[in-house]
Amino acid sequence: MNLSVNSELVFCVLRYCSNSPTESLRFFSWAHSHYTPTSVEFEELVKIFILHRKYESMWKTIQQMQKQQLSLSCDTLSFIIEEYGKNGFIDQAVEVFNKSTNLGCKQTVSVYNSLLFALCEVKMFHGAYALIRRMIRKGYLESAKKMVRRMTKEGFVPDIATFNSLVETICKTEEIDFCIDMYHSVCKLGLCPDINTYKILIPAASKVGRIDEAFRILINSIEQGYKPFPSLYAPIIKGLCRKWQFDDTFSFFGEMKIKGHAPNRPVYTMLITMCGCGGRFTDAANYLVEMTELGLAPISRCFDMVTDGLKNCGKHDLAKRIEQLEVSVRRV
Repeated sequence: MNLSVNSELVFCVLRYCSNSPTESLRFFSWAHSHYTPTSVEFEELVKIFILHRKYESMWKTIQQMQKQQLSLSCDTLSFIIEEYGKNGFIDQAVEVFNKSTNLGCKQTVSVYNSLLFALCEVKMFHGAYALIRRMIRKGYLESAKKMVRRMTKEGFVPDIATFNSLVETICKTEEIDFCIDMYHSVCKLGLCPDINTYKILIPAASKVGRIDEAFRILINSIEQGYKPFPSLYAPIIKGLCRKWQFDDTFSFFGEMKIKGHAPNRPVYTMLITMCGCGGRFTDAANYLVEMTELGLAPISRCFDMVTDGLKNCGKHDLAKRIEQLEVSVRRV
């Protein structure tokens, strides 16, 4: 029987002999002298070695490939990383990932996912979430989100510093709904948010109009024992004003003056400005007075806007009082 030794034949035999790495290597070495192997056969041999934990033989085969100017495919590289992870050799998995470009393979989504799999196999969730942040920075947002969903679904909860860093990174991509959902998921799994969590999520939710959600998260922070800073409740005030919900705004602001830290100059300035934009000049005037009573000097723009607005709507007496207030403030 006269068989021609070619790529297809060698690949089929290697597949058939995959349970015997020694016989596979012996056959491949013999076949190598009769034809020029392609990367397909080399990679099949590499997979056989990694499956049987013949790491030294695997690397020798990879070096042989490189000498023949052949590169590993991303699928094979991913396979190697996952097998290292399954066997508990996470350092080796990370090493392969880090030198993937030297092995002729780009760090694609599949390669990232393989390392995530390996990290989860050895329960290095801190490292897994750090890698997810890196994926996001590389632009693999959808794959990163998919992996986060999978990890939280399986009950893998990051530490609070990792969670905050991850949420902050994803919020910058304006995927706020995803961050809010993730917040609720990890809280159900036992994660205890800290003040930094609230500093990230409340402004982000307010900015995209999720005011009810921002308020809910703020209430969670209060129930957890945190006294809201102006930087936490100011975004909600601004969001309510943008929705023209001024009565709700004033009620909420009054509540925050009791439950939270005292409002500062930027909060009053923002509230007065938003009242002016909404035509609520009497309310704006009241907050100007309140602000000065607390020893916070309003900026000239606020005085000008309020007095002009009051005059335009016929409230000249109140406008005159605000002008007198400005003069007295400027004297101090």
